[in-house]
Amino acid sequence: MVSKSYTNLLDMSGEDVFDFQQPFRSLPRFVTSPSITSNPDWDTSNADDSVGPASCCVRKIIVSNFLPLNCTKDEATGQWSFSMDDNQLLVQLKDGFPMESEVVYVGSLNAEVDPGEQDQLSHKLFREYKCIPTFLPADLQQQFYHGFCKQQLWPLFHYMLPICLDKGELFDRSLFQAYVRANKIFGDKVMEAINSDDDCVWVHDYHLMLLPTFLRKKLHRIKIGFFLHSPFPSSEIYRTLPVRDEILKSLLNADLIGFQTFDYARHFLSCCSRLLGLNYESKRGHIGIEYFGRTVSLKILAVGVHVGRLESVLRLPATISKVQEIEQRYKGKMVMLGVDDMDIFKGISLKLLGLEFLLERTPKLRGKVVLVQIINPARSTGKDVEEAINEAISVAERINIKYGSAEYKPVILIDYPIPSYEKIAYYAASDCCIVNAVRDGMNLIPYEYTVCRQGNEEIDKLRGVDKSSHHTSTLIVSEFVGCSPSLSGAFRVNPWSIEDVADALYKAMDLTQSERKLRHDKHYRYVKTHDVAYWARSFSQDLDRACKDHYSRRCWTTGFGLNFRVIALSPGFRRLSLEHFASSYKKTNRRLIFMDYDGTLVPQSSVNKVPSAEVNSILTSLCNDPKNCVFIVSGRDRTTLSEWFASCDKLGIAAEHGYFIRWNKEGEWETSSSAQDCEWKNIAEPIMEVYKETTDGSSIETKESGLVWHYQDADHDFGSCQAKELVSHLERVLANEPVVVKRGHQIVEVKPQGVSKGIVVDTVIRTLINNENAPDFLMCIGNDRSDEDMFESINEAVSRSVFPTAPDVFACSVGQKASKAKYYVDACSEVIRLLKGVTAITPRREVISQSQVTFRDILEVVS
Repeated sequence: MVSKSYTNLLDMSGEDVFDFQQPFRSLPRFVTSPSITSNPDWDTSNADDSVGPASCCVRKIIVSNFLPLNCTKDEATGQWSFSMDDNQLLVQLKDGFPMESEVVYVGSLNAEVDPGEQDQLSHKLFREYKCIPTFLPADLQQQFYHGFCKQQLWPLFHYMLPICLDKGELFDRSLFQAYVRANKIFGDKVMEAINSDDDCVWVHDYHLMLLPTFLRKKLHRIKIGFFLHSPFPSSEIYRTLPVRDEILKSLLNADLIGFQTFDYARHFLSCCSRLLGLNYESKRGHIGIEYFGRTVSLKILAVGVHVGRLESVLRLPATISKVQEIEQRYKGKMVMLGVDDMDIFKGISLKLLGLEFLLERTPKLRGKVVLVQIINPARSTGKDVEEAINEAISVAERINIKYGSAEYKPVILIDYPIPSYEKIAYYAASDCCIVNAVRDGMNLIPYEYTVCRQGNEEIDKLRGVDKSSHHTSTLIVSEFVGCSPSLSGAFRVNPWSIEDVADALYKAMDLTQSERKLRHDKHYRYVKTHDVAYWARSFSQDLDRACKDHYSRRCWTTGFGLNFRVIALSPGFRRLSLEHFASSYKKTNRRLIFMDYDGTLVPQSSVNKVPSAEVNSILTSLCNDPKNCVFIVSGRDRTTLSEWFASCDKLGIAAEHGYFIRWNKEGEWETSSSAQDCEWKNIAEPIMEVYKETTDGSSIETKESGLVWHYQDADHDFGSCQAKELVSHLERVLANEPVVVKRGHQIVEVKPQGVSKGIVVDTVIRTLINNENAPDFLMCIGNDRSDEDMFESINEAVSRSVFPTAPDVFACSVGQKASKAKYYVDACSEVIRLLKGVTAITPRREVISQSQVTFRDILEVVS
């Protein structure tokens, strides 16, 4: 039985079909120990048996649900025939790659192949078409594609939630298991295609969102790009998916994730932020998500069309003849064109209702306008699709009966397959094109229409116009289609508003010739320059940029199943082991220890922030050792810290980030030399109060030295937005005050200038050196941005050689993240374990001498 968490799903596939037959060049395959990646010498003696020959050129491995192939089988002879489908995007994108690139396709055949024929066809397809087929069993294909993809993901990504329990729309775990197994099979086939560690894998669309995890698990540094051709829903919709985290985490195992529009990317970022707590930022125009030391880049660029391909079809005699026929048939009428797949999201019926409303309220247009609606075959089956087909036919018949005649039909419904040249001819002959989808990922119909309306010399000659005459086109595009933002000259409509659609149809008919020309020229320039080659080249270049640091970082792997991830850290950043830490601690005599409190000694998520008896006991033991000088450096106020650590007489405390410092319980509180009057609080506090009132869940903490606005309990996105605005507001009004405004982890803080944890470290070190008590052991541990100031001060002190003798330095971050520290530990529990371990070395009233303490003794104390 599969566990509900799906942590064991990587091994769910019953068959392991991967075979290391082909040669590899210096390809990192496995981790022999943390941070050390092996580079085995692969045996190349069996090169003749490999799927593909060893090659020096870089392979671009294009992975999609189906291969871009046309395939037929002669039932009489049993022979298969194949041909590349040049109309498919996956074939056309090759024009964007360098000439020396070798493009290999991985995907399923759109036909069922007998198991006995699969090996023979695999060799034939790779040899002749550079295609590697993934043969999914029929039942798995049904559950994977028609089940999870089409019944679960596709509706959800188009904002359709399961409402009725009796329609079989609820989440089915068995279908997700099939999705996992299918993605694993795809991953094994991709592994057969990879020829070197310079190859790139480009995964396409929602069918294969788990594939990055399967590939990353086997090759930690492989270049993986993923492009989502469908919409990505808002977080309110996406979070209803029971396996939402697994899919997000798998996508984040890619190096580059592409989206058609900023809206889709924004929704993805919001999901990562709200569900996984990840941060993102834009650097030099590139959006990146920090994910366990790796930066996952986002690409926002709409797919283009192959202009040359369209122009070549447009020049065919059959196309030109068909254009002439269409224009003659509808001479004197305004031809509106719709080209849509038959599915419930294309808004075909809404489009027809808009035309009906237009003819009803504008009688003079009857007999003068024709809507030609071409319906492509449905890609999936089901009751909803049948209902959509019947509804479209019913509305079309009603309009034709009501407003048509024997010689005139307002709606021409073409619901049967037509050749591509005929479709191109309709593009060229139509005055206006309308795309009225209620939700669509991209939709390239407007781009294709614009290119075809540019025409050519032969078509211009048949029309009796000069080749230098101006070409025109008019577009009506739904607001919810991915191509809408790039077509600024189109009439944008709300497809759910019949009046809005009717108004757009009327405006399109009422445009002057010069307006049509201006709109056409603007669109044509964009489509011509942002074609499919530009899209592929731009994505490939961004993938190379996103992967440029692959070999400058050390890699660790963690997590099981779909929670697997690679942790990438700088070469000098490593885990702090107890053995190493304790060994240095034992042999030194003057130790200086700095510790943050929240997030270091007590978890950030803990409701009860009071230190436990164990923490107080450990701190007391450390402070009682005469060789130690221990400081808690916190942003909390001095009263709270004094109460919490009252039992630790010799503990030094730096409160409010160092505004107040006390060396021990008997010592006096020293105030920072930067202490000024706090008149500025009268300015800042009323502003913070406004933001507290308008941001539900936020609060204000008043300190002696400053003010802090907390928003950890507010809505994540709204709190972040308000924090950004508050920082800007406070910086403006406090520009002439001796304070700084800083944004931390879910806080905005205003404090005096010259107060930081880094200055505390400088002050303590300088005091000890001046008293001829320079430390030979220096430990500093913390978890957030303010603690980075301490790490930076220590690094600078060491680099300036301020110590008489270089001390053993342990600057340690809690959590694996970009840091100025040299070491890290995973969590607060590990901090406690380290400190508890070294207390075994602390003298305990001469019961045991320090020289007698062994590492085994330390482990016994820890356990």
